[in-house]
Amino acid sequence: MKWPPTQMSLMRMHWLVWAGVWIIIFLSLIGMDGLPASLIFASIYTVFYALIIHGNANYLLPRLYRKGRIKAYVAAVIVLLSVAGISKGMGVFFIYNNWFAEQKETFRYIYIFNYLVAGVLTYILSFLYRIALDYFTLKRHTEEIIFQKTQAELNLLKSQAQPHFLFNTLNNIYYEAYREAPRTAHLIERLSEIMRYFVDESPKEKVLLSTEIQFLENYMALEKIRIRHGVDIRFIKESCRADDYVPPMLLITFVENIFKHGIDKSSSDNAIDIWLVRSNGSLYFETRNKMPQQPQINGPSGFGLKNLQQRLTLLYGDTYELNTNASGPYFIASLKFPVN
Repeated sequence: MKWPPTQMSLMRMHWLVWAGVWIIIFLSLIGMDGLPASLIFASIYTVFYALIIHGNANYLLPRLYRKGRIKAYVAAVIVLLSVAGISKGMGVFFIYNNWFAEQKETFRYIYIFNYLVAGVLTYILSFLYRIALDYFTLKRHTEEIIFQKTQAELNLLKSQAQPHFLFNTLNNIYYEAYREAPRTAHLIERLSEIMRYFVDESPKEKVLLSTEIQFLENYMALEKIRIRHGVDIRFIKESCRADDYVPPMLLITFVENIFKHGIDKSSSDNAIDIWLVRSNGSLYFETRNKMPQQPQINGPSGFGLKNLQQRLTLLYGDTYELNTNASGPYFIASLKFPVN
C-alpha cells in the first residue's frame, strides 16, 4: 500500500530544490570567478533568494496578506527586500574587495540598486513558489484522506464478521429478556443500535445529525450502568434540523473521555452537561463535567484529541474551533464547525 507523503518528505524536497539552485549558480560562476569565490558567492546568492522567497511565501503572505493586513504586508515586503538587497550588496562587495580583488574597488550605490531589482524579481517568483506549495499541500491532504478512508474500510471489513448473525442473536436475547427484565432488554436494544451504527453508518462520509444524537444517547445510557452512584446527564439540543448532516463519530470523543477520565466513581455528585446548538450555519457542541477530586487526566487527551484535531483539519481546514480548558471545578470542551 502506498503511504501518504509526510511533512518530512516535503522538507527533503525543499532542501533538494535549494541544493539544485546552489549548484546552478555555482556552475555559472566557476568559469569566471574560480572555485573559492564561486563556492562563497553561490552560497550568498542562494541564501539571498531563499530569504526573499521563504520570507514572503511562508511568513508574510499567510500571516499578513491573507489575514487582510495589507498595509502591514506592504511595509514588511519593503523591509524584507531592502534588508536582503543591502545585506547581499554589502556582503558581496566586502568579500570580493578584501579576498579576491587584485585591486580594491570603490563602493558604488549602483551595486545596491542592482541587488534590489534582483530582489523584486525574486519576490515575484515567490508567488509561484507559494502556489506550488499550496498545490502539494492540498495533494498531500487529499492522499491522507484517501489513505485514512482505505484504512477505515479495511478495519471495517475485519470487524464485520457475520454482523447479521450477531444482530439476530441480540434481537432474540432482547425478546427473551423483555419478559423478565424490561430494563435489561432496553439496554440490549441500545447496544444493538450502537453496533448497527458502527456497521451501517460509521463508514459513510456524513450521517444525519439525528442519527449521531441517537448514537450519543445510546452510548451514554450504556456507560451509566458502570457508574455505581449514578450520574446526572443533561443533554440540551437547540435549533437542530432534521436534514442536517455531520461526519460520523465526530462528537463522541468529548463524551467518551468524560466517562473515561471525568467521573468520580466513589462520588454521588457526578453531573454532565452537554449542549448541541445550531446557529448561523454552524454547529456548536460543548461538554462540561465536574473534575474528580482524585488526580486524573481530565477531558480529551492523548491520541483521542490528536486524532480529532487531525480529522477536523482534513475535513474543515481552518474553519473549525476546538477548545479544552478548566474553569473552576469544571472541565469544559467545545467544538464549533460548519454544518452541511
